[in-house]
Amino acid sequence: MKFLHLSDLHLGKQMNDLSLLADQEVILQQIVSIAQNEQVDAVLIAGDVYQRSSPQAEAMALFDRFVTQLVSLGKKIFVISGNHDSALRISYFSSLVRTAGVYVTEAFEGAMQSISLKDGEEDVVIWMLPFLRPAQVKRKLPQEKITTYQEAVEAVLRQSNIDPKKRNILMCHQFITGCETSDSEERSVGGVENIDASVFDVFDYVALGHIHKPQKILRDTLRYAGSPLKYSFSEHNHKKSVTVIDMPQKGNTLVRTIPLKPLHDVRLIEGTMVEIACLPYSEDYVWVTVHDELVPPDARVTLSVTFPNMMKFSVVNSKTKYDMDVLATQSMEDKSVSELFADFYRLQNNDQPPGPAYMKVLDKVLKELEEDHNEAR
Repeated sequence: MKFLHLSDLHLGKQMNDLSLLADQEVILQQIVSIAQNEQVDAVLIAGDVYQRSSPQAEAMALFDRFVTQLVSLGKKIFVISGNHDSALRISYFSSLVRTAGVYVTEAFEGAMQSISLKDGEEDVVIWMLPFLRPAQVKRKLPQEKITTYQEAVEAVLRQSNIDPKKRNILMCHQFITGCETSDSEERSVGGVENIDASVFDVFDYVALGHIHKPQKILRDTLRYAGSPLKYSFSEHNHKKSVTVIDMPQKGNTLVRTIPLKPLHDVRLIEGTMVEIACLPYSEDYVWVTVHDELVPPDARVTLSVTFPNMMKFSVVNSKTKYDMDVLATQSMEDKSVSELFADFYRLQNNDQPPGPAYMKVLDKVLKELEEDHNEAR
């Protein structure tokens, strides 16, 4: 049998307040075409279907179109919930859609769900393990000693009657020790969520979700598919793809990846104003960093002609000595006037913060302005 492994769709996600639904629709259409061209039997979606636990209607409609197209091509679909998803919303109508060959994890009751697919005389068993926290598992398995994520997963696996003679595929949405992360993933400090890869030795293939960079962990058959799109600038060098798994028989699992081409790439651009201005026009999502001592006040506006989808603009020189983002509108709105003044002062004074005397003067001026405003009303 042949499978297509993907994860972390994050439908409804935004970058710098820009909706990515159009980008996501284009990439999902590519995935449908790949599923058809590769003649896969089933599509495995390893969690984080949506960006939020309460997804907007447009995101849900997009996923509905995606699944409907795959079903119309005769593909079976397996979906587990991730940490961004609501397990209850993901499982809504799960009994009904199962009749169409769409299998969705239901509310966790202490054991994994499994579906057996006939492949000639043999079975391929799909085991579905949604994102779980230790407290969830402990509530359902009070007899187990569970304090860590690894202990929680091990306890759930012990409840499952896994036949090692069959071909077993696990769908899982967790952090596996040794994986390479990026800024767009939510993770706990200190690696408390990490699970050792050896926990999954019984499975012929482990279809992982949660990490956005496609990668294998110790063996080719324990893999993160990665997100289909770049969702942060820390992912700018990722090669996004989907994973094809061919399992002709037990002990013979062939794995390869197929690259995806986004509507807009996510890129970092650095150089002098002259160098950057000479670059070709691009509608990619970019972070532009200028390395000039004297930067024109209209530099951002000038470069936005070449890069209309510029999301960040920074200046690095002997005064700033660090990337000073002067385009992050949302972060500016969240700061007080005093914080904005301190940022500007550091930008102009070699990253030195303003002293108490400066802040005292600023506070006096702000109070005077506030009094004048109140009088004018």
